[in-house]
Amino acid sequence: MSAALDLIALMHRVRADLAQDHRFAHCLRVSRLASRLAHRHGADAHAARLAGLLHDLARLYDGPRLLRECAERGLAIGPFERGNPIVLHAPLGAALARERFGVADHAVLSAIAKHTVAAPNMSRLDQILYLADGLEPGRDFAGRAALEALAFDDLGAAMDATLRASLAYLRARNLKAAPATLAALQSFKRRERRPLPA
Repeated sequence: MSAALDLIALMHRVRADLAQDHRFAHCLRVSRLASRLAHRHGADAHAARLAGLLHDLARLYDGPRLLRECAERGLAIGPFERGNPIVLHAPLGAALARERFGVADHAVLSAIAKHTVAAPNMSRLDQILYLADGLEPGRDFAGRAALEALAFDDLGAAMDATLRASLAYLRARNLKAAPATLAALQSFKRRERRPLPA
């Protein structure tokens, strides 16, 4: 079977698994942007496309189910995750990609696991998926297009700017940031910090 047919078959399986057109459309947009970013930055475009398609397998699960399924698999659940279980859809999604779709590529599983709250140590593929998820064209917030353009220019600068924008969004709504997100921001701080895009 050709790679194109494999991809089409995978898309049908993901669509059936998600059982929601809106979420599937988001996954397609993330997959496409991740592939383009991978091409631009010399990363594995197939792995980026795969991670984008599979990143939200557990996104529609409610909090109790996320907590239960993560506990059943022995996935880490800290105090922040217990209070904000939606963030667990990322590590659980990686587990589901392995279990249901046979993904064995550690780089793809790592990117899926880190796509929501980031992490202090992120591979190029981790960064690409994080940015593609947050900056895909279906997202509607001021500065999205400028952050996307920055991601094509400099992944590290885009991570720094996108993490800062995310934290500003959370602070404006009196929401707490995940410890991993704060650690990621420290990791991506640039020597010469660029202003956030308008």
